[in-house]
Order: sequence, then C-alpha cells, then structure tokens
Amino acid sequence: MRQASTTFCIGTPGPGTIEFTDRVRQWLEQESVVEGLLTLHIRHTSASLLLQENADPQVQRDLERFFRRLVPPGDPLFEHVAEGPDDMPAHVRCALTTTQLSIPVVRSRMVLGTWQGIFLFEHRDHPHRREVAAHFLGE
Repeated sequence: MRQASTTFCIGTPGPGTIEFTDRVRQWLEQESVVEGLLTLHIRHTSASLLLQENADPQVQRDLERFFRRLVPPGDPLFEHVAEGPDDMPAHVRCALTTTQLSIPVVRSRMVLGTWQGIFLFEHRDHPHRREVAAHFLGE
C-alpha cells in the first residue's frame, strides 16, 4: 500500500466550469499508480468540484445558467455581503454541489464514464486562484 499527494492550482476567469481531467490523469501516470482510490478536495467555500459531461460545452453553460437562476447574485435574502453580492450565492451553490470527489483507479486508469470529466465549478464573478488537493491511496 502506498500514498501519493499533490495540489492542483487552477486559475479561473470567473463563473463557470474548468475541466482538469487531463492534469489529474497525467499526475497519476507520473506516480505510476496501479489500483486504489483517488480523492480530490477543493480548499474553498465558494467553488466546487463536479464529475460532469465533457463532450458538449453546452452542458457546462446550461449548468452555470441554472445555478445563476437558482441562486442569483444580489438576492436580498442574504445578509452576508461582506465580499460582494456574489459571495453568499457562491457559498450556497457550493453547499448544493460538492467539495470532494472519490474516483476509483483500476489498471492505472481513473474509472470514469465515457463522457465524464473532472471540473472545478467557480461560483464567484471574478477571477480566482483555486487549490484542489489530490490524494491517492493504493498500489
């Protein structure tokens, strides 16, 4: 049994999704993993992680529009506006999605569906630098 870990730094241009599946795949290849469990954890409360379709970019745009409609910036419901009108909506969107993913690795490959990719989902209106911690446990 062995472990490996790293941190992926991902710059975001603002709201929306950024796929980083290939970066994770390259890291696992570099580590020469065979079989085990990969855990990804985003170290923020206003961005999240998704396993989502990576074939049609319309899916990503539709997700962003849906969440903007569901939890719009500037909603008067929210008291927490210390960092701007998009801050509390970003926290709610993060709570509705996830901050951690577990992905099995078998025969040196992540067990993902045909159209699945790993995405960072930025919920803030401005660019940010996000960190995703990765940990592999296995052989």
